[in-house]
Parts: sequence; C-alpha cells; structure tokens
Amino acid sequence: MSPPKWIKPQLCKLVAKAPSGPLWVHEIKFDGYRIAARIDQGAVQLLTRSGLDWTAKYPATAAALATLKVESAYLDGELCGVRPDGVTSFELMQQASDRGGAGLVYFVFDLLDLDGQDLAALPLLDRKTRLAALLEKPPDGIAFSAHETSDGEAFRRAACRHGLEGVVSKRVDRRYLPDDRSAWVKSKCLNRGEFVITGWSDPEGSRPFLGSLLLAYHDDDGRLLYAGRVGTGMSQKTLAFLHRRLALLAVPKMPLAVPPPRETRFGGRLVLSKVHWVRPEVVAEITYLTWAEDGLLRHTVFVGLRDDKLAREVRRERPA
Repeated sequence: MSPPKWIKPQLCKLVAKAPSGPLWVHEIKFDGYRIAARIDQGAVQLLTRSGLDWTAKYPATAAALATLKVESAYLDGELCGVRPDGVTSFELMQQASDRGGAGLVYFVFDLLDLDGQDLAALPLLDRKTRLAALLEKPPDGIAFSAHETSDGEAFRRAACRHGLEGVVSKRVDRRYLPDDRSAWVKSKCLNRGEFVITGWSDPEGSRPFLGSLLLAYHDDDGRLLYAGRVGTGMSQKTLAFLHRRLALLAVPKMPLAVPPPRETRFGGRLVLSKVHWVRPEVVAEITYLTWAEDGLLRHTVFVGLRDDKLAREVRRERPA
C-alpha cells in the first residue's frame, strides 16, 4: 500500500521557555529546510512543508533514503548543512543547495507511515521508537533525531551554550496533528524569524547592488505590515544574487498596507523615492535583537532566503 501523497506538517508554537515534566521530550532545533520524505517501492520524493517536490534539487539525499529496507514510508525531518563542530548551518545549507545538495544531512524526527500502516495516530514516543529501529544503521547523509527527557529549560540553555538555534519540545502522548500547535513548541536561543521582502533601497558609498531589504509580515486580516530593514549579513555575492532575483519582481506600487516611517529612533533615514518595490513573494530569515516600541525590528542580520515557505503564511511570531 502506498503512503499518503502529502501530509500537512505539524508546526510549532513559539514559547519563551522550554516546558518540563514527564509529558515532554526535547529535541535540538535544526537550522535547515523542513522536508518530508515519501518512499514507495524504492521511489523517493522529497516534499517541502507546502508540498512542493524538491527531489531533483537533492538527489544525494533521495538516493540515500532509497536504500532503507522498507516497502513504503513517510518520514518527517529537516535537511541541513552541518559545520565541522556538528552545528547545523542555514548558510551551509544554501551553499550545498547550489551544488545539488552534496554533503547535506537529513535529520529525521518522525515516522507517519510504514509499510502501509498509518502511524500518525500513535503517541509520539511510539512513533519515535519505530523510527529509531528503522534508522538503527542509517545510510550516510541520514540521521535519527534523538530526544532528551531532562528538564526542558536546562536543555535549552545547554543548546544555547553550544551555539545552537534552540529547542523543540514535544508532548509524548499526542498523535501527529498538524493543526494542534500546543503539542510541539519551540524555544529559541536567538530572536529569529521569517519576513516578506517588499523592496530594497539604493546602496550608498562603495556598497554594490542594494542598500537594505525592506521587511514585512501579514496580520490576521492579511494586510502586509512594515517590520523594518536589514542591511547586514550579506556578502557581495549575496547582494548580487538578491538584486538579480528581486529585480525580476519589481513593481511600481508599494505593497505595504501603510507606508514605512521615514524617520525612526534606530537606523538611518529612509528615502521612499529611492525604494524599489517588489511583489511580496520572497521570504527572508532574519536574526534580530528585539522589537522596538515603534513595532520595528532592531539590530537585524540577514541569514538567508526561505524558498520552502510561502510569503502569504508569514506572520509575526509572539512567544506565549
């Protein structure tokens, strides 16, 4: 029996601190692309969180999964670049993507279907037990995402000391239910989020291609609200790439619901006549210090583009 064509992924709610207690286990929060792997009689598909087929982008990962001793399976995990110290890196992920995905590691943290048996209704620990058995001796490039049962906040602090992004905590007794965000929660070491790129400003001085990216998010009514700018964290090669990509999306009209302020307490003056607006289709991942009282981001750093995420789904995350 074939596995489902696509399963909507279970998502996380952002919390300020990791929970603790016997009902929770904790996993490292990986810094890569959320990918589901669908295996059917040796044929492998790699599917993004929105259901796009990215198998052709990562042939090495697909080939490794094809060697698993299963008739069919549906796995959930994160495809990552990994630094020499073992820490996952979104920058390395994007560099490897440009080379066809060589050297990436697929960290598998859930098993939803195995040899025709629907496992999604089982409690998390039952699914993880079966997954651990399946990946007891994984092929190169595939890894089992282990979990910890210790104090969640202590585990998060330890993860932060090792330079990790954060922790995902999961209820041990819950089934896989995509619309239940209370079952999986994430607590971060850095403030980090996804934002829609709505335009770019002209460069100044010797800086080439573009000055800064204008960022936004959708509110509950679907309006696109300005969140601030990011101009650091981009190499000259990245600036050139972004300029080429965004130039193809240029539009004459501002896509924001409300114009951005020309003057802010933090950051330089924004000259709207020098802003190049774009269709709000590209999502960027950004680290930042905090949200200022005026509702704008402070001390932003560009991490990379999130081609696996749809712009219309980007919302401002607020810790519970």
